[in-house]
Amino acid sequence: MLNLPNFLTLIRILSIPFFLVYLSYHRYLEALIIFIIGGITDFLDGLAARLMKQQTPLGAYLDPIADKLLVITSFIVLGLIGGVPMWLAIIVVSRDVLIITGYGIIIFLTDERPEVKPSLIGKFSTLLQLFTLGVALALLHSPMLMDPWMRDIFIGSTAVLTVVSGVQYIYRGFVWLQNKAPSISRIS
Repeated sequence: MLNLPNFLTLIRILSIPFFLVYLSYHRYLEALIIFIIGGITDFLDGLAARLMKQQTPLGAYLDPIADKLLVITSFIVLGLIGGVPMWLAIIVVSRDVLIITGYGIIIFLTDERPEVKPSLIGKFSTLLQLFTLGVALALLHSPMLMDPWMRDIFIGSTAVLTVVSGVQYIYRGFVWLQNKAPSISRIS
C-alpha cells in the first residue's frame, strides 16, 4: 500500500517528464511552476513521513532518486538550452556520477552497503543547486527579474559548493574503504 509520503515522491518523479516537455517547448513559466511543485512535494513528503511516522525503506530509496532525477535532468536540459552554463551542468552531473560510481565500487569491493548520510555541505550544495535552477528558470521566463551579476553569483557559488561537497564525499568514501581495507577480500 502506498502511503502519503511515498505518493508525494511518486508525484515528483512523474512530474519530471512534464517539466522537460515544458522546457523543450520554451514554456518557462510552466516549467518553473512544475519545478516549484516538485520542491514543495519534496518538503512535504519528508515532513509527512516524520510527522505521520511513515518512513519506509521504499521512501528512503525513492526520495533521493526523485531529487537526483530532477536535479540532473534540469541541469542537463538547462545547460543545453543556455539557461545555465554547460560547464556548471557538467560539474553537477559529474559530482553525482562520481558519488554513485564510488558507492558501487565500495559495494563491489566489500559486499557491504554503507549507510549514506548526506553531509551538511552536501545538503547546502543541493539546496543551492535547486535555487540556481529556480533562478535560471525565472530568468528564462523574464530576463529582467534580476541583474545578470546576481545570476552569476548563484552559478559561481553553486559550482564551488558542488565541487567542495563532491571532494568531501570522495574523501569520506576513501576513509570508509581504508577502515575496511583489512577485510576487503576482492583485491588480490
